[in-house]
Amino acid sequence: MHRLSLSSRLALLFAACTAVVSLFAGVLFSRASEAHFVELDQQLLDGKLIGLRRALHDLQSRDSEVKLADELSRQADLSLRISGNDGQRWYDSSALVPDKLPQQPGLSTINDNGTDYRVLNAPLFVDKADSPQLTLLLDITHHQHFLQRMQRLIWLTVGLSALATALLGAWAARSGLRPLRRMSAVARGVSAQSLNARLPEERMPPELAEMAYHFNAMLGRLDDSFQRLSAFSADIAHELRTPLSNLLTHTQVTLTRPRALEDYREALHSNLEELQWMAQLVNDMLYLAKADHGLLTPTREPLELAEEADVLLEFFSPLAEDARVTLSREGSARIEGDRSMLRRALSNLLDNALRFTPIEGQVRIRIVDQVKGLSVTIENSGEGIDETLLPRLFDRFYRADPARQEGSSEHAGLGLAITQSIVRAHGGQIRCESEGGWTRFVIELPKGD
Repeated sequence: MHRLSLSSRLALLFAACTAVVSLFAGVLFSRASEAHFVELDQQLLDGKLIGLRRALHDLQSRDSEVKLADELSRQADLSLRISGNDGQRWYDSSALVPDKLPQQPGLSTINDNGTDYRVLNAPLFVDKADSPQLTLLLDITHHQHFLQRMQRLIWLTVGLSALATALLGAWAARSGLRPLRRMSAVARGVSAQSLNARLPEERMPPELAEMAYHFNAMLGRLDDSFQRLSAFSADIAHELRTPLSNLLTHTQVTLTRPRALEDYREALHSNLEELQWMAQLVNDMLYLAKADHGLLTPTREPLELAEEADVLLEFFSPLAEDARVTLSREGSARIEGDRSMLRRALSNLLDNALRFTPIEGQVRIRIVDQVKGLSVTIENSGEGIDETLLPRLFDRFYRADPARQEGSSEHAGLGLAITQSIVRAHGGQIRCESEGGWTRFVIELPKGD
């Protein structure tokens, strides 16, 4: 079944509401009019009853019949029946008086052969139990015709009001939903080549301003992600192009003429280094892909960070001695985390620090145990990093040094991105600070249970 549009639903809702309100008001007006006519008829019949009682006060008087005729002649649509207390009919003022009339005292309404009557039953003598009964009949056919016409007018008004409200509601809904159509047009025009489209938030109604803001923010995130993905793809192609070119060139040169076995062995060893670097690059990319999809699930085991840091410092100590760099560690803390993943993160940061620390410089690890968590800071002395470059340090394949160091697995530009993924997998955050001749990478981790 075809779904109704939002404009059609609003129009039908407006029409239904108007119809209900109009019908309710019309019914109230009709009931009030009917009650008003009943009240007028009651007053008229009560007045006539007093006059008829006065005229019939002395049934034996000669002028009683004359007075009765005179009283009835004043109201052409009024008829009278006089009955005994036993129900025996004594007198009818008109031959059109129905045979069967209500016997209960008070006012009632009947219909006889298409004619409507208001009937009032009352005793002739109020103080006598065996008093004859007077039945006054008032022809109210014209009243009923008026009420019927009014009811038809009410139904016509309800229908026309509902139709007019539906049309006006459809126009109003269409006009009011114009911002949504504008959003739909913008969304329809969004593609990989037009992610810079934005909705004018200042021209949106308050109800849609927040939606427009989040819609624009979503487009901004998509644009940023697409730009990063494009740059990532270009970086992958750039990183793989050099080793592939080296492999092809080296292999082609080796095969240009027959060579000694040792030359072939040397060529294979050279190709093996390139292939190992490419394999490491692919593994790192797969690792980051798992992190992006939330598939990094670190194990939880009690760890002494001081011991883990000391193991890494011992591993890097020969390299530090060659570069005449001093390594040190201070502080300790316990944490529940994945040993291999945390070692890899700290190792990446230490390797980074050693590469950019000048001769006679220092690399320090500071561990601070706090109430709600802990922090690990790896800092090195030397030339700082430009503040504008700090937000991009954790981007994949990004190097603060504009000269790309190609063909080296250690400097592929994925180390900090992997470190950030590991820290986030442990529920922590990492940031970089560079000031006063020191560059610091600060890791903040929760302690866990």
